[in-house]
Amino acid sequence: MLKIANHSIYQHPLPEGHRFPMLKYELLPEQLLYEGTCTKDNFFEPGIPDDKHILRVHTADYFQDLKQLTLDKRAARKIGFPLSEILVQREVIIADGTIKASEFALQYGIAMNIAGGTHHAFTNRGEAFCLLNDQAIGARYLQQNKLADKILIVDLDVHQGNGTAEIFKNDASVFTFSMHGKGNYPFKKEISDLDIALENDTNDETYLNLLYETLPKLIKQEQPDFIYYLCGVDVIATDKLGKLGLTIDGSKRRDQFVLETCKHHKTPVMCSMGGGYSPDIKTIIDAHANTFRLAQNIFF
Repeated sequence: MLKIANHSIYQHPLPEGHRFPMLKYELLPEQLLYEGTCTKDNFFEPGIPDDKHILRVHTADYFQDLKQLTLDKRAARKIGFPLSEILVQREVIIADGTIKASEFALQYGIAMNIAGGTHHAFTNRGEAFCLLNDQAIGARYLQQNKLADKILIVDLDVHQGNGTAEIFKNDASVFTFSMHGKGNYPFKKEISDLDIALENDTNDETYLNLLYETLPKLIKQEQPDFIYYLCGVDVIATDKLGKLGLTIDGSKRRDQFVLETCKHHKTPVMCSMGGGYSPDIKTIIDAHANTFRLAQNIFF
C-alpha cells in the first residue's frame, strides 16, 4: 500500500499576500481522495520525533535557537516565514513524516510525504522556507538504525539542494545529486557530489534526455540501498520562482522515469514534494498529484 505522511499542521497560517502557497497542503490530499487515487487508509499522521534524530543532522545550538525562538533577526529573516513555536513544531513533524515514510518505503518499495523537501536547511541554519532538512534527517535515521548503508539523494527541485550538499559534503555514504536551474536561487551554490546546472527555459526534451542519461548510470555506479527523491514541481515554465521551461507533462515524465528506474533496480524510494509556485494553485496541485498517481500505478 502507498503510505503518505500528512498532518493538519502542514497548512501553516501565513500573512496575507505571502508568496508561499501553503494552501496546497490542504488541497493536494483532498484532490487525491476526490479522484480516487488514494483512500484515507493511504495517509498516516506523523508525530514528534526524538530530538536525537534531528541532532544527527543539525547542531544543538541551532536546534535550541529554533525551539526557544532565539534565532537572531537576520537568521530568522533568511527562513522567510515568521518564526513561531507552531512553525517549529510543524517542521519537526514534517521530519517525522519523512522518517516514518522511509520505513514504509522499505516495506512497500515507495512512500511519500505531502510536505518536506526542505533542502535549503544546513547543519547550523535555515533559509528559503526550510528550517530542518527532512531528507537528511531520514537518511541519518536509516543509517543509524542499520536499515541502509549507501543512500542516494535525487534532488530535481528547480533550486539546488544547497543545505543537503553542505550536510553531506564529507560523507561518501550519502551521494547528493542535484539537477537545477543555473540562474535560480541559491545564487551561491554549494558543491553536491553531482550538480547539473540547467540554462533558463530548458525544455522537456533537453531536461529529460539529461536525466535519462544520468540517473541509471548513477545508480549503477553508487549501488544505493535507498533513494530519496525530491520532486519539486517548480521546474515547470509557469513557476514564479523557477526559470526552467518544462510542461506539466514533462514534469510527469520526469517523475515516471525516476520511479520506474527505482522500481527496476529494486531500490526503495521515499518522495518529498518540494517546491511549486505557479500563480494558479490548480497547476501546482495537478503537477504534484501526478507524482502520487504515478506512484500508485507503478508500484501497486
